[in-house]
Amino acid sequence: MDKRFLTILAAIVVIFGSIFIFSQRSSNSSGGSTLGSQTQLTNHVRGQGQKGVTLVEYGDFQCSACFSFEPVIKEVVEKYSNDIYFQFRNLPLVQLHPNAFAAARAAEAASLQNKYWEMHDILYDSSNWQTWTNSVNARILFDSYAQKLGLNMEQFKQDYGSSKVNDAINADLAEFKKTRQPMSTPTFFLNGTYLDTSKLTDQNNRPSFEKFKVVLDAEIAKEPSRQ
Repeated sequence: MDKRFLTILAAIVVIFGSIFIFSQRSSNSSGGSTLGSQTQLTNHVRGQGQKGVTLVEYGDFQCSACFSFEPVIKEVVEKYSNDIYFQFRNLPLVQLHPNAFAAARAAEAASLQNKYWEMHDILYDSSNWQTWTNSVNARILFDSYAQKLGLNMEQFKQDYGSSKVNDAINADLAEFKKTRQPMSTPTFFLNGTYLDTSKLTDQNNRPSFEKFKVVLDAEIAKEPSRQ
């Protein structure tokens, strides 16, 4: 081979190598990392589940509908604390809610210090919700909530920006897409079956504990007791 041919061949290798590296970087740009085969779904559960019934909510912390459902969900969890499991999974609709993914990060970072539900409740608290959802720098507020919960702030800040937290949220998103339901929040599943939210609201389209009670009692009646 002459030197001219070898030079051309080397140039081709460099060009294709650069294209490969760029494509790999581009594929990672949306979340800082890609989902690995070992990435786990989040597992934030309340209740004892003695009746073998699980209610799952896919929610968005910045979603006003989720915010309106929250008081009713709290009542459901309280009244059915022995009977059911209630699980919250992440479905941040970032095109509509610019602070939603960041809020999910705050909750997942708090989870790594065993304070998930405490951060969840602070984010949905009526005295905080309007403030952080309308903030142009919600991260400062999330840090203040973490301090209020007594979290190790250095760890919280590291976890907030970590691929582990990012991947956990994206795992929830990927799991939701498997259901083929519209990307809408809140979305509920009862023992794996999709619940139309219109069946959970009253005649004025407001979330209703009584409507939840109807569907939960019917599902509990189907299941053998696990006491």
